[in-house]
Amino acid sequence: MCGICGVVRWDGQPVSQGLIEEMLATLSHRGPDGSGIFQEGSVGLGHHRLAVLDLTPASAQPMGSQVRLVYNGEIYNQSELRQELRHQGYSFHSRGDVELVLNAYLAWGAGCLSRLNGMFAFACWDGRQQTLFLARDRYGVKPLYYHLGQGRLAFSSEIKSLLRLPDLRARVNLHTLHQYFTFQNSFTDETLFDGVIMLPAGSYLKIDGKSGKLHREIYWDYPLGQQKLKIDEHEASQEVARLLTLAVHRQLASDVSVSTYLSGGLDSGAIAAIASQRIPRLQSFTCGFHLDGVSGLELNFDERAQAQELAGILKTEHYEVILHSGDMENIMPELIWHLEDLRVGQCYPNYYVARLASRFSKVVLSGAGGDELFAGYPWRYRMAHEKDFLSQYYRCWQRLVPDQERPSLFRPSVFMEDFCAREAFEAVLSGFRGDSETLDQKLDMILYFELKTFLHGLLVVEDRLSMAHGLETRVPFLDNDLVDFACQLSPLLKVPQLAELPSALDENDPTRVARLVSRSGEGKTLLRKSLAWLLPAQVVDRPKQGFSGPDACWFRGSSQAYVDGLLGSADARIYEYLSPDYVQQRLLEHAGGQRNHRLFIWSLLSFEWWLRHFL
Repeated sequence: MCGICGVVRWDGQPVSQGLIEEMLATLSHRGPDGSGIFQEGSVGLGHHRLAVLDLTPASAQPMGSQVRLVYNGEIYNQSELRQELRHQGYSFHSRGDVELVLNAYLAWGAGCLSRLNGMFAFACWDGRQQTLFLARDRYGVKPLYYHLGQGRLAFSSEIKSLLRLPDLRARVNLHTLHQYFTFQNSFTDETLFDGVIMLPAGSYLKIDGKSGKLHREIYWDYPLGQQKLKIDEHEASQEVARLLTLAVHRQLASDVSVSTYLSGGLDSGAIAAIASQRIPRLQSFTCGFHLDGVSGLELNFDERAQAQELAGILKTEHYEVILHSGDMENIMPELIWHLEDLRVGQCYPNYYVARLASRFSKVVLSGAGGDELFAGYPWRYRMAHEKDFLSQYYRCWQRLVPDQERPSLFRPSVFMEDFCAREAFEAVLSGFRGDSETLDQKLDMILYFELKTFLHGLLVVEDRLSMAHGLETRVPFLDNDLVDFACQLSPLLKVPQLAELPSALDENDPTRVARLVSRSGEGKTLLRKSLAWLLPAQVVDRPKQGFSGPDACWFRGSSQAYVDGLLGSADARIYEYLSPDYVQQRLLEHAGGQRNHRLFIWSLLSFEWWLRHFL
């Protein structure tokens, strides 16, 4: 795992090695084990190395001669591809996957991307054709950003590296700001930095180094909404168990120690159980919360007891970090500096547990993707029974400020009358290759949307939080074979209870409806059946629990002074963009217990620190 950056020019000007050095310096946390630069005429590439596979200099980067590669990621089907490439006459002088990706590109060009099973972002400078090739993995586990300037293109693993460019001044992208305060995410390729673009997941970009002509193409998308496998629940559950086991085994490949996150829930529990069969005394990590002064549902947010119980059963070497309310305040400046690309919800607990894991290991396994692939959010799927389900579903993704309140949120000089959040929402679904006539199709559409947006946001955030500590996070649920199989299953295999709801509603039987809604609240029915052989019943049957701190209580209790101190001042930077009256009213509503605005308050705090750091 690494950090990469580079510049290509087509205006006749050379690329300064000093500029590449400056860009690279901002990425040192991503790779403390080495660095390298290639600079020749109109191109410069930089690389910081986190050595995980083949720790020798044979895998140093940039790699190659006529074609130079800088690469960030891990490829899990190395042995199969090495054998195939050797048959085609390619030789290998290292054991790492860097040389594998280079040879795969030399052999198949852009076609190599469909053969790689792993997470990656890389850049190839082809000196023979004078072209730069940028690519990102199917799911967007690894990030890649670029900025198109006058006569040149620059790219990097992180935006702060691009801010070293002399012609890029940090400015707020108002279109993305409107998206962020609607969805708490960005559904387009734009970022909060004006002029900085994220290469979409499953895409590549080719740049002609002589003319500057750009060609961007999507090489893969989730195959949902298409013809499904004719398979019963038993066969499907057996195959899911087999494929997940293979995925975890593949992702244990490493020349350094591999550890795992362990919450006590289904997804991380399954990964830990499979990995512990191969790694005795597997190290596991969890995060808990000090709950004095916390009430209501947030009393359930501390999962240390469940994690400890499962760690005892699996015999892992278990470590935990316990967070208090003040721990958020202490880490916010550092956290937002690393996060930079603001997306999805509260994430400081993830930052702390990544820091803990990095003290013991360079590689950690995560359960990300299990919910999105196997339907773990049933409270949203029930909307598929609504007559105008798409409008209902759209409204549920207005996580912060609904459409009708947006004019009141922004200052008049900032509010964009031509911005339409519904258009951004529907643009995501334009890639869905199905209709929305049947319950199956509607559920597939929902899963497609959440994989493309919510999961992608989680992956972008996880990359920043782990790489801030030089830690590589691997996601076995996003193994190509497992994803392809999951996408070919009827969603009603994943949550069969949802098929019973219409008849219950027609019968107007409140008892039956309540029972079915409660059952559908479990989610991931197929995955639970797949893992019944592996995990104890109390883990398999445990309801979904998100990883979040008790911030609703803390924001109206022990952290309220911090919130008021940062956001209550007229000098707060957010008020250059947002209405003080709107913000203060929401803070009062939360403090008084009338409404829970914890997500909105987190986003305000994040945006305030973002402005202080980058503007």
